[in-house]
Amino acid sequence: MLSGRLGAHGYDWWWHSLTAHHEITGERRGFFFEYFVTNPSLGGDEPVFGQTPANRSSGRGPSYAMLNAGTWGTSPRQIHNYYGINDSAFNSERLDVRIGDSIATETALSGRAVVSDEDVQSHPEWMSDAGDIEWDLTAKKVLTYDLGFAASWPFRWSRAFQMFWHIQGIKTEYTGDITLDGERYVVEPSSSAGYQDKNWGADFTNPWIWLNCAHFTRVGGADPLPLTCLDVGGGTPIVFGRRLRRKLIIGFFLEGKLFDFNFSKFWTRPGQSFECKTEGDFVTWDIEAWTRTARIEIHFACPKEEMLFMNYENPSGERNHRQLWNGGNARGTVRIFSRSGPHETLVGEFAGSYGGCEYGEY
Repeated sequence: MLSGRLGAHGYDWWWHSLTAHHEITGERRGFFFEYFVTNPSLGGDEPVFGQTPANRSSGRGPSYAMLNAGTWGTSPRQIHNYYGINDSAFNSERLDVRIGDSIATETALSGRAVVSDEDVQSHPEWMSDAGDIEWDLTAKKVLTYDLGFAASWPFRWSRAFQMFWHIQGIKTEYTGDITLDGERYVVEPSSSAGYQDKNWGADFTNPWIWLNCAHFTRVGGADPLPLTCLDVGGGTPIVFGRRLRRKLIIGFFLEGKLFDFNFSKFWTRPGQSFECKTEGDFVTWDIEAWTRTARIEIHFACPKEEMLFMNYENPSGERNHRQLWNGGNARGTVRIFSRSGPHETLVGEFAGSYGGCEYGEY
């Protein structure tokens, strides 16, 4: 997506998240793998970091391809490896990405990211934790969430939004292996609770809100519901340079049926209210949204001790989000109601776990 002016002032990333289990202990753990590029038309053989003192003082923006891989739970971490633009390749027609020797396509992703303790101390501009992680996975995208005209060609061509979003794999089944610091984790499709999306644009939204869950049961039940998943994303949209009120886009699939709460689809008469908090030991998401035909209540929380602060610099080299809470163990409930005029009927109440989540504001 980084053509025209976004090539010199833009970013694009492909995000994958999932759960796996330890091959010996059976411990279940969340992982993420991100393929990221910023300002490709400014790049060359070596990565350029916006966080170095020289570049910060001169105003020189970053240019690189980055692998961002990591894990949540006990000892959460993010491991960043950087490459020059010339050591990466991106297909403009389909998902076919190579960064160094690591790849991501519609059906597979593999790679390795390594950072030593010495590297962390010597290179604060990497914004990385220490660790060694390797992955070899296949992906089957079971459900796609279409955001409609907000991500359509005219809006992409005109660069209408500051930050774009596309969810090709709102429910994705992963298979394969992950090795973290020499310990092997197994990924199985039925329990992977997988997710894949992409974002691109000229800057990051503020506040930054994201909540995903692909593992639901009925409240009081134990059996996972097929084709059932949630995705919430948003913040403060900036459209053609105009800052709007805080808005969310919410999609909930219930056994394959989509309940869509999209602020840009005005003909559905959408409305919403939400609050995210970071007080105490948890980050919480309390959300309500409605249209003419449905209403949703979402209440999720993630323990802070299992989360990390995700680190990014924007295309100008500014690191504005310093407390971007990011986790993979969110859990909570969703209630869905059908609406007909003033009357509502409860469709069901559902319990979700192993959810991906993010919240930050500066």
